[in-house]
Amino acid sequence: MTFPSVFETWPAVYAVADRYEIIVPVNKPTVMWVTVSGKNYYDDSNGILRSARLTHKMDVPMSELDSAGRYTVCWREVFNRKPYHSKLGDVESFTVGFRSVKQDNIHIYHISDAHNAVEAPVAAGKFFGDDLDLLVLNGDIPDHSGKAENFTAIHKIAGEITHGELPVIFARGNHDLRGVCAENLADYTPTDNGKSYYTVNLGSIWAAVLDCGEDKPDDDPEYGHTVCCHDFRVRQTEFLKKTAAYPENGFGAEDVKYKIVISHNPFPETHRPPFDIEKDIYTEWCDILKASIRPDFILSGHVHNCYVTLPGEAKDCKGQPCPVIAGSKPYREAPFFVGCAITLKDGIADIRFTDPEGNITDQTVLKLQ
Repeated sequence: MTFPSVFETWPAVYAVADRYEIIVPVNKPTVMWVTVSGKNYYDDSNGILRSARLTHKMDVPMSELDSAGRYTVCWREVFNRKPYHSKLGDVESFTVGFRSVKQDNIHIYHISDAHNAVEAPVAAGKFFGDDLDLLVLNGDIPDHSGKAENFTAIHKIAGEITHGELPVIFARGNHDLRGVCAENLADYTPTDNGKSYYTVNLGSIWAAVLDCGEDKPDDDPEYGHTVCCHDFRVRQTEFLKKTAAYPENGFGAEDVKYKIVISHNPFPETHRPPFDIEKDIYTEWCDILKASIRPDFILSGHVHNCYVTLPGEAKDCKGQPCPVIAGSKPYREAPFFVGCAITLKDGIADIRFTDPEGNITDQTVLKLQ
């Protein structure tokens, strides 16, 4: 089976807060909706079906799709959209099976820093085959946001690995902030009402997605006065405080076994100048996580390397609250890539760094707290 010719790639199902955002890039103007258990969920703007952009987003309550175990993408091709009597094609549809994250023996694959490469990250991401339960795309999947076409790499990687049949968690990276289309990234990727930081519960996993923004001071000449990431991080400090204060429906829920923080930048670590920014803010993030949430590990990319570092080791300069997994090693000179395969089972995280051929380049086993 393959996807319909009007689709640019497979659908992808992104988990955000208490819902899924089903995203389908297309290559022709269409209007689109998905049907779950007989109910339609539209890609609309205040009752107007969207067709002017070629990436469709449909929000579906997580409980509804988990229960149904399938969804149907429906669309009409738009031939001539005009003020009166627009010309559209007949309704076409494509049904996809879906499975939610299970309670234990959970297989996760992590990809970061693809920088517009697709083939090698997809090959690496198929390490678990049909046993994969959750895909994490952790920033810098496009090389920059200078053109909207770059965002398609995100959905191609997600779609080719999952075929729209299982959840994906997406986090923004620092390169995603660069370029004229960066301010429109939320139109093409999952967000929590426009925010790129959020929490989500999937099976027995609770995850917090944090966004460090850029990796140098706001006034660095590289950014040309186009970012205000300091204030953005301050807002996330308040978000973390609120998250820590109300655990019942999040990390403290009865069925939560594993708590994960996903952040493109491994913020608890030491960084050399000019990347040694926001020590006070990141230390406060670590303090909140350590005191109240107590995550099992932080999953990151950004450093273009693969390793596991523990609290108190050489890289810890901010009171690291848990192990940090750096899980992505791209090679720009060749079609090669190393990502991170994680199996959560019986309170253990089996961490393997794997290449496109399925070879394990290194392995660490963590006993989780």
